[in-house]
Amino acid sequence: MVPQLDKLRDLGVRHIEIAWGPGADWIAQCQQLIASFPELRLGAASICSQAALEAVLEAGFAYGVSPILDSRLLARSAAAGFTLVPGVMSPTEVNRARSLGCSVVKLFPATTVGIGYWRRLRDPLGAPLPFCIAAGGLKPSDVLPWLEAGVDAVALGASLVGSAQGPAAAPFATDPLRQLLAALPTRP
Repeated sequence: MVPQLDKLRDLGVRHIEIAWGPGADWIAQCQQLIASFPELRLGAASICSQAALEAVLEAGFAYGVSPILDSRLLARSAAAGFTLVPGVMSPTEVNRARSLGCSVVKLFPATTVGIGYWRRLRDPLGAPLPFCIAAGGLKPSDVLPWLEAGVDAVALGASLVGSAQGPAAAPFATDPLRQLLAALPTRP
């Protein structure tokens, strides 16, 4: 992952998620990445179990993201002083996340519900809605339209790196990401 993190850092990306893995060396490898890239805010993705959360806490990630809304994981995260962003999709999940005190949620999978979904939740659920990160199936060309449609942030994943994993993985194309970053409005 070092070459990919180098490229992302050089492009100006600062928040990067690394998928949790059950392997024996995962914690040590992640600790090494975190130490090697102090200028990046590395988060852990795909946290769905207590074991995954404990590994992420031990590794020392800055935050975590889950595809699910699990009150036990949120309670453990809060007790550890750790930010865990839950995944939500239905109005019930959005409302439950809000009632559990989540100020940030991950709309997942975003492509399933469509680009205008988040804005359509505002009236029936009432404001304020949590800060929303749209994730799941989105490409660099989707980012600006989704931001314009009312989400607060967009997470990109497989569309940047393709489906190959491991040492044989092809490097991701930096041009679409570079163009996207140049087109994003500057935020304070």
